Amino acid sequence: MLHEKIIGVVIPSYKVRKFLKKVVSDLPEYIDYIIVIDDACPENSFQVVQGIEKVVLVKHNVNSGVGAAVISGYKKALELDVDIVIKIDGDGQMDNNHIPSLILPLIQGEADYTKGNRFRDFKALKEMPKIRLFGNSVLSFLSKVASGYWSIMDPTNGFTAITKESIEILDLDKISQRYFFESDMLINLNINNKVVKDISMPAQYGEEKSSLSVKKIILQFPPKIIKGLMKRIFYKYYIYNFDMASIYIILGLPLFLFGMIFGVIKWSYSIQNQVDTSIGTVMLATLPIILGVEFLLQAINIDITNEPKAKKN
Repeated sequence: MLHEKIIGVVIPSYKVRKFLKKVVSDLPEYIDYIIVIDDACPENSFQVVQGIEKVVLVKHNVNSGVGAAVISGYKKALELDVDIVIKIDGDGQMDNNHIPSLILPLIQGEADYTKGNRFRDFKALKEMPKIRLFGNSVLSFLSKVASGYWSIMDPTNGFTAITKESIEILDLDKISQRYFFESDMLINLNINNKVVKDISMPAQYGEEKSSLSVKKIILQFPPKIIKGLMKRIFYKYYIYNFDMASIYIILGLPLFLFGMIFGVIKWSYSIQNQVDTSIGTVMLATLPIILGVEFLLQAINIDITNEPKAKKN
């Protein structure tokens, strides 16, 4: 079954000279193309795989980030008419033995995009560096909200596979080019109603250094998550479709914001002037908040129900 599809692997290359040749040599024989993207690597990592059979090199003149490297790899894969594109890192973290389980749902038509999930393996969780465990836990929840894939975990896992048809439907030039790439991919896949499936697998940790920082999560991720959520809601519930979730959001958000703002203003006024707030004023702030939260919870419930489900053949 694996030989019925043209399969390619995309490998972003940046400061991975020590690992890259082994990563490439360990790939299974049924891989048709190995697309290595040199993202202006100061180590010239691409040199260690130059001339190896099946390797296709793509070079960036300026370092643009892992997302930009993967996007370049996807574009090259489309040029080569690759049916399924696997993305792995060049630092040896990913076990190639899991490639069949990653691409099988795509070959069988059960999913459009698959990704590794390290959160289903208790042993892997114990071995995972604490900073990665914390960061991934926070990002998993935020990614669920923004992407609409409520059953998906480990959003920053870069071990993924995608069908040619899914790549073609995405506007690759508008997807985040750096660390937010994986989450932005999920957001855009949901907008296009693509089925995403988690594949349980442990991670491998060696000498590589993590670029994940708590500061980056706290300061930079929330604005991107909010922007991605607003984009998904706008397209999915007001452009491509209009259902009860659309109505609940229209009613719930203004009510909630009115109640919060009105309540804060009246509370501040009563504190500054040392006067009691009337029951009517309290209710005027409280009721919109309660109704707004109820409407928004109903919208979330519909959004959970609307998560693209696994295909049935």
